[in-house]
Order: sequence, then C-alpha cells, then structure tokens
Amino acid sequence: MINEKIRDMTILKNSVTVKKIVKSTNVAKSKLCLSLIALMTLAGCSDDVGKVSLGLFTTKDVVIKANQDPIITGVTCHISHVEADLDFSDPSDMSIACRQTGEITAEALAKIDRSKNGEVVFKESKSILFKSLKVRRIYDAEHKTLIYLSYSTKESSGSHHHSLSTVPLYNTKAWQWALAQNTKN
Repeated sequence: MINEKIRDMTILKNSVTVKKIVKSTNVAKSKLCLSLIALMTLAGCSDDVGKVSLGLFTTKDVVIKANQDPIITGVTCHISHVEADLDFSDPSDMSIACRQTGEITAEALAKIDRSKNGEVVFKESKSILFKSLKVRRIYDAEHKTLIYLSYSTKESSGSHHHSLSTVPLYNTKAWQWALAQNTKN
C-alpha cells in the first residue's frame, strides 16, 4: 500500500515535470516563431536596392541603399558602402549619388537647416566602436543647390572617407523661393 502511494506520487510528480517541460518548450517555440516573423518583416522593410559580392573567397559585399530625404521628400540618395559580415567593423569607404525623384517644394525647403553645417539626414552604424556613416544635407544658397555629404565618423587609413553629391533647385517648384532668398540677404 505504501509502495503504491509512493509510486502514485512519483507518477504525479513526473507528470507535473513533464507538463512544465512541455510548457517551457512551447514558450521557446513561440518565441522562436515570433523572432523569425520579426526578422522576415524587417528584411521586407529593407531599403537595400543592390548587393554585390566582392569575390568568392571574401565575406565582404558592396551594398547599395536608397534613402529618401526625410524633409525634402523629392530627393533620393543612393549610398553604396562595403559590409563585412564577419568583421567587427565595416570599411569606411562609401559613395553617394542624390537625384530629384519627386517634387522639391518651397515649403519643404523652408523647414531645413540652412546653416553652413547643415543637418544629418541619415546615419548608420559601421562598427561596434563608435564608427558610423552619416549623410549631411547642406544648402548652398548662392548656387541654389542641395549638397549631400556622406562621411565616416572615424579616421581610417589616415583619412575620414567622404563623398559628395548635389541636387540643383533649377526647374523645381522651389526655384522661385530660392531666388527670393537671395534678394532678402
């Protein structure tokens, strides 16, 4: 009789343990599924427009991303840079080309920072140690042109690598606004 009670208690205890294991396994499976769904969603939102391998025996790729200016939405910048999958830091080299891809309006231009320093419009981390790729928009009032400067925030090979692209305002809705700004100054 005592042996039967001990056996029943052992079975009950094992049953509870099995239920806990099943429950924790289901939680782990749920978390894994949610993580995979989130990863697939983020991959779908990527602004990568191109990716070119630098060779069969390297883990480095040239990635091309399209970024629309958050204020001047009629401008899109294509930025290429090297991604090194197995390194702690990506190389600092980059290139930028910005073009008018929609309307550039006076209302949008009135919202931008028109100082000599301009403002950062895109930023991407390039290492775990404070290196990033930044794109700064600067307005050239004299030539009525938007300048986009991409640069690395950390010196590499004796240089802060950078690249430049311009978008003229001529033949845009903002041209008259740009002309009026010169007469005010």
